[in-house]
Amino acid sequence: MINKQLLQPESIVVVGGSNNMNKPGGAIVRNLKSGNYKGEIRIVNPKDDEVQGIKVCHNVSEIPDTDLAILVVAAKFCPGYVEELAATKNVKAFIIISAGFGEETHEGAVMEQQILDTCEKYGAALIGPNCIGLLTNWHHSVFTKPIPQLNPKGADFISGSGATAVFILESAVIKGLQFNSVWSIGNGKQIGIEDVLEYMDENFDPERDSKVKLLYIENIAHPERLLKHASSLIRKGCRIAAVKAGSSESGSRAASSHTGAIASSDSAVDALFRKAGIVRCYSREDLTTVGCIFSVPEVKGRNFAIVTHAGGPGVMLTDALSKGNLNVPKIEGPEADSLKAELFPGASVANPIDILATGTPEQLGIAIDYCENKFKDIDAIFVIFGTPGLVELWEAYDVLHKKILETKKPIFPILPCLNTAGPEVADFLAKGHVNFADEVTLARALIQVMNTPKPAEPEKVDGVDVKKIREIIDGVKEDGYVCPKTVNGLLQAAGIPTVPEMATPDKAALIAAAEKMGYPVVAKVVGPVHKSDVGGVTLNIMSSEQLGAEFDRMMKIKDATAVMVQKMISGKELFVGAKFEPRFGHTVLCGMGGIFVEVLKDVANGLAPLSFDEAHSMIRSLRSYKIIQGTRGCKGLNEDKFAEVIVRLSVMLDNAKEIKEIDINPLLADENNVIAVDARIRIEK
Repeated sequence: MINKQLLQPESIVVVGGSNNMNKPGGAIVRNLKSGNYKGEIRIVNPKDDEVQGIKVCHNVSEIPDTDLAILVVAAKFCPGYVEELAATKNVKAFIIISAGFGEETHEGAVMEQQILDTCEKYGAALIGPNCIGLLTNWHHSVFTKPIPQLNPKGADFISGSGATAVFILESAVIKGLQFNSVWSIGNGKQIGIEDVLEYMDENFDPERDSKVKLLYIENIAHPERLLKHASSLIRKGCRIAAVKAGSSESGSRAASSHTGAIASSDSAVDALFRKAGIVRCYSREDLTTVGCIFSVPEVKGRNFAIVTHAGGPGVMLTDALSKGNLNVPKIEGPEADSLKAELFPGASVANPIDILATGTPEQLGIAIDYCENKFKDIDAIFVIFGTPGLVELWEAYDVLHKKILETKKPIFPILPCLNTAGPEVADFLAKGHVNFADEVTLARALIQVMNTPKPAEPEKVDGVDVKKIREIIDGVKEDGYVCPKTVNGLLQAAGIPTVPEMATPDKAALIAAAEKMGYPVVAKVVGPVHKSDVGGVTLNIMSSEQLGAEFDRMMKIKDATAVMVQKMISGKELFVGAKFEPRFGHTVLCGMGGIFVEVLKDVANGLAPLSFDEAHSMIRSLRSYKIIQGTRGCKGLNEDKFAEVIVRLSVMLDNAKEIKEIDINPLLADENNVIAVDARIRIEK
């Protein structure tokens, strides 16, 4: 629970407050005082009579009723203090800085649970234990530095790790990123990241509250709540970016299909973030760079101008943007000639616009004006201006400051001169701007931002027979991979097109089915999971004699129970699969088939159920998407049909949690159709 006493306490007691600024108890008091906390600060310390100019109480019993208690004492004393403060001093909020709880020992976990029980008993909020505290405009209840510049329109930062929060703040401060609040939840025994997001969502005021949320997550305890409140905040106009740490797995899983080999907990996180509209980051530099991008007006298009006084950084930025399908279009024509006449000889305006190292602040402003007013196809402007040693940077950055305020198109300042022009950059940041010191890091972060879809909206999908799906699932008696007839029935109930097929242990029946389908046909062994690995697939069978011989051969394969015959069709191979991840639900994967999924692992993830927009976003995020579009004279594949298969599969899975793994590989596709050729489904009830 998050209450007023936590957010806006009229009084705060620091249990363990100290004169030693190198200890958390001393640093907390220092930060509260320097943060201009307007309420009353009380200190409990059994040894000192005065701490940092504040009269000290030697025992909790000596203080009056207090709103918020900050505990900076050994873990073993915390349960007793929480009980006494809540019961006798009406404390309704606790921030426990102390470590040594459930993150370390079983005994610590017992104490942690005891503290939670007490807080629940008395209706008190609890941050921590094992955290750096809470930083807001109301009170600076943290023991660490740096204290970033606070602004109601700055970012709300929620971190599952106190130490990592400090590193992220360090990264943010040098970029000029401002904050509205910093939440270090520590062990998150009562208030976790999902709880903070829920509070921000349910109490959101678009006129008053920050619209930027940055998250550092080590454990997603409640994926559904994270999805619900993150997507709700984004629909209300917020922008959210997150790092999810701990994505690698220390051991390998036994994988019985492509999906089992590729899907993981991290796939589920990817899918969750995509569905919610959260920009995924992978480092503190990523996160703070994206936070700075969020503080710049949102880019509405994909065409960029680069204004620079150094050719190399402009070229590197162009390369990085192009790799993410963002455009640096050539600028030419009368307007370009007019701009060139305003610059020194040797300058280039083709884009990047290189005003040269000798370019003046005035010329910098002129180039920006042309991008804003004359070059209509430009959606945003990058300005690279470091230390050429030939101009007065104070003047150049003052021009840049004014242009950022005047222009309607977003401007991204890249000022890679922190060592040689620290005061000038600091003055620029103090005016409320951000700085992207590295152009390639900025480009990669911007690509991630622009490729993150908006939160998915649920939609109705016609032609999925949920009743039939449930009948088939309920009729399965044993756990494991189901027979081809059951697989085919489920796909048909979902409305996923399938190739005509029949499986049987009877040779004559198999040949009769093939003759009815018409040759050529495909024969596949039934039983072994990896058919190709055991020679259990034969293509382009042209006669009943050949089919009979293949039947005899395949039935001798270990674990073979039957042979399936299918109509032979052609097309490019696609792949769709899904895996059930506890707490998250089904992660759906898609990609090109063959080498793209087996070797290159070129797949995209989504969380069931999926909308058509989500499915298209997944398809378009593939490295192999240009093949789906059509390349080198080859016709493209039917993207709409591919997306429809993905959506239909996800709806089926949403109504059949018992399906733990499904692998449709391949789907054969051309410009007209996408048809499931082979599939495996594993059910656990």
